[in-house]
Amino acid sequence: MNITIHNLLTEQLATWETARDNYAALSGVQVKELNVKGIPYKVQFNPARIVSSGAKVDAKSISERKCFLCPANLPSAQRGVPFGGHYHILVNPFPIFPRHLTIPETEHLPQRIATRFPEMLELARALTEYTLFYNGPRCGASAPDHAHFQAGNKGFMPIEKDWRGQVGGKVTDCGEAVLWYLNDAPRTTFVIESTGKEDAEKLFGRLYHSLPVKPGEEEPMMNVLALYEADRWIVFVFPRDKHRPACYTAEGEANLLSSPASVDLGGVFITPVEKDFRKITAEDVAQILSEVCLPPEKFQEVIQKISDFSSHPDNI
Repeated sequence: MNITIHNLLTEQLATWETARDNYAALSGVQVKELNVKGIPYKVQFNPARIVSSGAKVDAKSISERKCFLCPANLPSAQRGVPFGGHYHILVNPFPIFPRHLTIPETEHLPQRIATRFPEMLELARALTEYTLFYNGPRCGASAPDHAHFQAGNKGFMPIEKDWRGQVGGKVTDCGEAVLWYLNDAPRTTFVIESTGKEDAEKLFGRLYHSLPVKPGEEEPMMNVLALYEADRWIVFVFPRDKHRPACYTAEGEANLLSSPASVDLGGVFITPVEKDFRKITAEDVAQILSEVCLPPEKFQEVIQKISDFSSHPDNI
């Protein structure tokens, strides 16, 4: 599968001008490093990502635009590779990563993770050179009306290599799977480590059903990263409390166009506006994370709820 995707990327960059230009522009993307309460983060200035960061995702705006992930509305130059009978692996034309994929469902179905998590694990096992990610419908997804994953080449996000040093403790286990929590405040992070797919699914189910669901929402707010290496899955789950921070809509100097999604929570903050890249500080990142991530007391409540689940075998 990795060779097939490599060929897809090569072909698309040769024939699709928009993708070729935006991937070429990545070589000039500026990056700076920040230490946020002892945790390493990077900030990327990437003007092409204004399409995602500035996306209008309210119900009215969505109803008035064509879905850009439906097969009938894809650019004429875009090609894809089928996966699992009902997904298409596509080259993302507005990349963050040197190799950036979008993996939409072929049908127009809403963005939800509960029933698709097993497929996310399958994708991670098939795409061993990539980290898969899922943005919840109010957690950075620019197409909350169409189910999809994304993927970027491994090793891009700091959390991928740094997470073991941030483990705060074990929450529970299930067969070949272990659920950890990280000491990485103000971010709130769970990690599933598993050599068994079904056990990983069971632990994710416990976590999913232990997270709070806001009124009017159909699933807990979350971002998810998944990768497969050394015969095991590593899954990062970032519970959320808020879609966008106050600075997103603030006036004047207080304005900072940050709409955090999986990549930001993985340690690479995307700034599509140059002035924001120049001025953003570790304190700004910490403030943004403290607003959008689950508050510490709710995080502890979730840990306790999962422990209660685990102590009763009949529970999820």
